[in-house]
Amino acid sequence: MPTVNSGKVLVTGANGYIAVWVVKTLLEQGYSVRGTVRSESKATHLRETFKSYGDKLEIVIVEDITKEGAFDEAVKGVDAIEHTASPFHFRAVEPDELIIPAVQGTTGILKSAQKYGTSVKRVVITSSCAAVLTPTTEPRVFSEANWNEASIQEVKEKGRDAAGPAKYRASKTLAEKAAWEFYEQNKANLPWDLVVLNPPFVFGPVIHAVDAPENLNESVRDYYYNVVKGKLDNESSYVDVRDLAVAHALALTKAEVANERIIVSAGPWKWQDFVIVAHKWDSKLPAGNTSYDPAKAVHLIRYSPDKERRLLGIKFRSLEETTKDTLEDFKARGWL
Repeated sequence: MPTVNSGKVLVTGANGYIAVWVVKTLLEQGYSVRGTVRSESKATHLRETFKSYGDKLEIVIVEDITKEGAFDEAVKGVDAIEHTASPFHFRAVEPDELIIPAVQGTTGILKSAQKYGTSVKRVVITSSCAAVLTPTTEPRVFSEANWNEASIQEVKEKGRDAAGPAKYRASKTLAEKAAWEFYEQNKANLPWDLVVLNPPFVFGPVIHAVDAPENLNESVRDYYYNVVKGKLDNESSYVDVRDLAVAHALALTKAEVANERIIVSAGPWKWQDFVIVAHKWDSKLPAGNTSYDPAKAVHLIRYSPDKERRLLGIKFRSLEETTKDTLEDFKARGWL
């Protein structure tokens, strides 16, 4: 299978939390990047952040990713595509607020690549462990063989009354399913192959444009309020955003990842794990549950690391490093 070790890469939704780090990593590795954003105002921060790269970064406007042919021009002349553009929040009233842009944005980029991406060799899609997990009350290890059918069913049955996380998870599951379905139906005539990355919660420093904690992306906003403000109400697995960006770059260069679905996870956590590190870093931050013993913690949801270790082999940042670097970022912004 072809790999992409140089050339130009299209990054959709380039002003997003994950995408900006992907842009940064690709530029640092010598690629040229074409990034899509929804408006000119979204492009300003990107141009300023990466101005030292000159014409290695190109920004194009794609106002509505749900429109037919939205990416037709953007895919021309690029060697690979990193598709990250998809809404992530739990505040949708109607499920279609998330499902339509997630699914149509994903199938739209693939259709454009099929028609006009004559130089494209690989498409990498950012999915999520939201498309993998099934909410559980018993400890369970999930792998790439698993799909979140439960959230799709909840949305079908309850519609707008479905839980916010279920609406989001359904959108990611349906979008990824649509991507694989499109690829399977058309792969015989496609010059490119497909890779899907499935991260869990993504934490770490922020380099996209954000002016206040309440305007952070969903995962880092949760991090801020749970770790800095002491609202402990969740557990899952995580990956540092910088390591996820490395995974996106590696997914271009490794032939063996072609047509693979890969969970990219550094390991499980409970909020108290982050709180312990944060409190050591700054004793003014909440101590949380001081009787908590990490060695005795039972994690309901874990992910098998086997495929990632075999195909990508990322040396993940530790929970401690992610915490300290994120807090340093918050402090530099005046949020601590």
